Amino acid sequence: MNNDPLPSPAELNEKRRGPLMEKMGLEWVEASPSRIVVRMPVSGNAQPWGMLHGGASAVMVESIASVGGWLADRTKLALGVELKVNHLRPASSGWVTGVGHPLQSGSTLAVWAVEISDEEGRMTAFGTCTVALRERRD
Repeated sequence: MNNDPLPSPAELNEKRRGPLMEKMGLEWVEASPSRIVVRMPVSGNAQPWGMLHGGASAVMVESIASVGGWLADRTKLALGVELKVNHLRPASSGWVTGVGHPLQSGSTLAVWAVEISDEEGRMTAFGTCTVALRERRD
């Protein structure tokens, strides 16, 4: 296990966003092995009718689970193997915020639950993501 200090949300925004997360405007707000908070603008991530695209919610859920799994053991890679998102209500403006926590965190698998809410605090989506934790080969 890596004993270096955990990266701050600012460090994650600068170094660990990746091209897709950057394109979608995801911003890390809080990050620890037990809780992650990410926000994302609806604008630029909407489907043709102006509502947040379901795929954008899925990207948020898997991003939270993958980084959460990695933060729990930074010597390993966290790779998504299963993703489920329930879309509960539309978001058509402003920002959505995803708050995730692990339901199970083991040495080879982690399962995360993520609630996505609009700016009024109404849940717009709920997702779970299972990530495989694998040894790095670099």
